[in-house]
Parts: sequence; C-alpha cells; structure tokens
Amino acid sequence: MFTFIFTLCSCSVVLLKPAVVVNENPNNYKYIYVPDTQNVNSSVRAQWSNYGGSFSAGKSVNPGDLITGAFSKKGFIKLLELKEDLIDQTLVVNYGESGRRTVGLGYTIEVTIQLVSAKTNALISTCTAEGIGETETDDIRIAINRCLTALFDSTIWLRLFPNPSSSVVALNNNKQYDVEVYDVAGNK
Repeated sequence: MFTFIFTLCSCSVVLLKPAVVVNENPNNYKYIYVPDTQNVNSSVRAQWSNYGGSFSAGKSVNPGDLITGAFSKKGFIKLLELKEDLIDQTLVVNYGESGRRTVGLGYTIEVTIQLVSAKTNALISTCTAEGIGETETDDIRIAINRCLTALFDSTIWLRLFPNPSSSVVALNNNKQYDVEVYDVAGNK
C-alpha cells in the first residue's frame, strides 16, 4: 500500500503590492488611539488514521496589538481613550479586513489601515495590503505587517525626542541622514 502526502502551501503565491495614500505626514502627530479589535483565532489539525495519531495547534492574533506595537516602535504613544487636551496631536488608527482574493487552492486576506485626525476626522493616510500563510491568523498578521511596512517606508518617519530639549536629543529612525540642527532663532 502506498501513502501519498499532499502539502498545500502559499510559497508560490505572489502577493499584490501594498497600496498607500499619504495626505499629510503622520509625524505631525504624537499620540495614537486604536479602537479595540477582536482576537482572531485559528487552528490547524492533522490526523492520520493509519497510525492513530493526530496533531493540532492553535494560533491567535489581536490586530490592534500588532498595530500598537508597530507605532510604539516609531515613538508614538498609545492613548487608552481620546483626550480633549491631546486631540490636536492624536491619530485614530482604524483597522478592517477589506477583502479576499482566491489564489490556487486558497485565498489571501486583505486588510486596510486608516490614520485619521482625531480633531478634524480628516484622512491622513491609508494603506491596504494582503497576506497569506498557513492559517487566517497568519494571513492577517502578514497583511498588517506588509501594510504598516509600506506605510512607514512611504513617509519620512523621523522622531526627535525629547522635543523640546535644551540638551541631548535622540533621533528615532532606521535610515541614515545628514542632519543640521538649528535653534528657534535659526542659529546652528
């Protein structure tokens, strides 16, 4: 008797390029507010009857936690609620699953992330990307990471802190720049 094992994988799927629109530099803001998102749970189960064995694994992801972590790395501060005295400096970060695309024997999950001014409700930036992995949890994690990477790469994400300062400051960015520093009076 012969046993055939088929492996379905996403390794040959070409994901569509993330789409990013930037209407204003998000660096004009210091705080983010991320509305609560639900955990996404997936499980993988395999069973082989010839040997009486089985395997199962569960995965979970909270999209809001991934988004908060990425923005925290960029120096943004997460607010647990919108605060009137900080509204001028706050971005509301909205997340949603925006589609699926059939590929081979599976599908990709597309997510859209919006950055909205808490004060004016104006759309500051938006990004859309898709992901595919072993489970829907993987799909969402990959899509969010691709989306935010494209967003962060498409704008100048420089953070100078503390700001204002009268002494040493740190520049938070993963790129190299030649920088000249001037005071308020325009002196080098």
